Amino acid sequence: MNRMKLKSLFIANALLLGAGFMANAQAETNTQSGNAALIKQGEYVARLGDCGACHTVAGKPAFAGGLAINSNLGTIYSTNITPDKDHGIGGYTEAQFSDAVRKGVLPDGTRLYPAMPYPDYAKINDEDMHALYVYFMQGVKPSAEQPPETDLSFPFSQRWGMRFWNWAFASDKPFQPIGGASVQVNRGAYLVESLGHCGSCHTPRGFGMNEKALDSSDSDFLAGGSLNNWDVPSLRGVAHWNEQEIVDYLGKGRNDKAAVGGEMTSVVENSTAHMTDDDLKAIAAYIKFLGGNPPVPAEDTQKASATEAKLTAAKNLSEGERLYLDNCGACHFVTGKGAPGVFPQLDQATIVNAKDPTGLIHTILAGAQQPSTARAPSTLAMPGFANRLTDEEAAQLSTFIRQGWGNNAPAVTAKDVSEVRKTLTK
Repeated sequence: MNRMKLKSLFIANALLLGAGFMANAQAETNTQSGNAALIKQGEYVARLGDCGACHTVAGKPAFAGGLAINSNLGTIYSTNITPDKDHGIGGYTEAQFSDAVRKGVLPDGTRLYPAMPYPDYAKINDEDMHALYVYFMQGVKPSAEQPPETDLSFPFSQRWGMRFWNWAFASDKPFQPIGGASVQVNRGAYLVESLGHCGSCHTPRGFGMNEKALDSSDSDFLAGGSLNNWDVPSLRGVAHWNEQEIVDYLGKGRNDKAAVGGEMTSVVENSTAHMTDDDLKAIAAYIKFLGGNPPVPAEDTQKASATEAKLTAAKNLSEGERLYLDNCGACHFVTGKGAPGVFPQLDQATIVNAKDPTGLIHTILAGAQQPSTARAPSTLAMPGFANRLTDEEAAQLSTFIRQGWGNNAPAVTAKDVSEVRKTLTK
């Protein structure tokens, strides 16, 4: 009996040890699986926040910083946000990481400039912030890259002054859902107002270079602005596009009427092209929900037809009309309508009718290239004409485009073109 009891006791202990081992192994597997899910979620949140656009430089490790950001204060360089403990954020606790992202305050008390859009990121919820932290600590490869130090002139070099700027212009209020709006609209509102930080470009700036509004409760929010002299259109309602056209523009970088250019090229390439269909539709629904833009005026068909007829006849052309046929007509056609989903239309286009012609002039001189995205892999490019057109010729061409068909914008001068030409990268 004693031997039988000992044998039974040994077997029981072995079973208990085995069960404990299996439980521990299962717990470890569950933890790893949970971390993998969090890392994946955090990677998607980083895409929503477009972190890579500012913190990754071509030819350098991902998120290693060093991008030169031109501002009215001077040049600001993005920081290394890899988990390297000496050069990046590897030593940050989650609370310190959250303070840097939401409040613009580093662990040592250094205050960030709002080129880092922390006034918008303040609305990121705790779940997304946790996933973002796990991703950067466990899903990003550490890099010892040391970006250049930001060194602005006095008084902007005094970062302690940002404490007062934050007090006057920033907010620590969490995201507030819109009462009475649908779940889809509120998802879009959350994405636009927080991670998407769309207001940092599309909301007008105040005297302190602050966003005049941080959410949809103020009519200034997303009402349009200016970035490096490019007119940034209002997103309130986008009366000239339907929801699907908004989805296509963000997801593909093009729709049947327009193609991305300027800073939006990077936004699409690094962020919105990676969003789910549901999130793109939510953003479109929110933008349409906002309203506020005046309805698109009825097309002046008589004027548009007159332009088309004159270009078709190709007789008694002005200098601008001749230049259009020689350089632009093959893709944008005598109708100015382009080819849906391929070549953007010029008739009634926002960039064409902008108060400031910088965007149009820059596109004519430097050209443009649509990004390759999963939804639209083909890369379509427009050549630049800086070496082909003089300042006067580019001005005449721009003026024709801004005043042909249904367009009605002020003329462009050779001086306008000269100023834009000086900004081109050689």
